[in-house]
Amino acid sequence: MSLLEVNALNTYYGDSHILFDVTLRVDAREVVALLGRNGAGKSTTLKSLMGIVAPRSGSIVLDGAEIAGRKAHVVAQAGMQLVPEDRRVFGSLNVEENLVLAGLTARGGWPLGRIYEMFPRLRERRASRGTDLSGGEQQMLAIARGLIRDPKILLLDEPFEGLAPIIVRDLLATCRALADAGQTILVVEQNISAAMTLADRVYILNNGHMVEELSAQAVRDAPQVLHRHLGV
Repeated sequence: MSLLEVNALNTYYGDSHILFDVTLRVDAREVVALLGRNGAGKSTTLKSLMGIVAPRSGSIVLDGAEIAGRKAHVVAQAGMQLVPEDRRVFGSLNVEENLVLAGLTARGGWPLGRIYEMFPRLRERRASRGTDLSGGEQQMLAIARGLIRDPKILLLDEPFEGLAPIIVRDLLATCRALADAGQTILVVEQNISAAMTLADRVYILNNGHMVEELSAQAVRDAPQVLHRHLGV
């Protein structure tokens, strides 16, 4: 059994049907990229998994436990953490306060020292308020807040969006180090080259339908598959 198994997930916004029988899996210690054009349903998939949006039907099994339709805090306690696209850093709190608050209800989470070892810049900025951080620093903090809870699986929603290339390079190196250390990751990303740097496997969504499942190597060997679905 995979760490995360999603079967026939259907999600609606009001009367609008967004996800159509979406099925995917993520094995332990694997990095999976979910790709697709804008509006394909990628972020909705992550929000459905996390319990932010309640799916109308389907199954989500995390480490053997059914979590479909559970509230987000219950899903978080089960071992899933979402790093949202808009980061949601508490601007009035400093870096360390953001981290401590995120870890308050975690069972055996990461110590601050381990977070600062992974993100040395956050150690330097630990007394700075969230509003005083750069976009790249806010993204580091958003990822660190997820990691401090020691999740079984980390969901990353557009982690490199809007960041300067040098910041993307540094964040990619951090995410690669996390993956090499065994962190299971499901990443949604418009930056295809960045996603392919991390991914072991790739799913492609098109208009709410899962249309391809490929190994990352298969994508590298046949890039026309991405061009067909994503126009890249």
